[in-house]
Amino acid sequence: MELNVINRELNVGEIHVIGITTSSLLLVGDANTIQLASTFDTPAESLIIGPFVPLSTGGR
Repeated sequence: MELNVINRELNVGEIHVIGITTSSLLLVGDANTIQLASTFDTPAESLIIGPFVPLSTGGR
């Protein structure tokens, strides 16, 4: 397998994120190193999940 990568200019005007998950990464562009870590010490039975109400987008 041969992979050729040609880096060119990248212009991002706007990003609209509708939702995220409990472990998320949004990457636009290049990165030499990405290191993510998280801890979660709340017992699973104490979580309240949904229903979620979307935030107002200011008329969009």
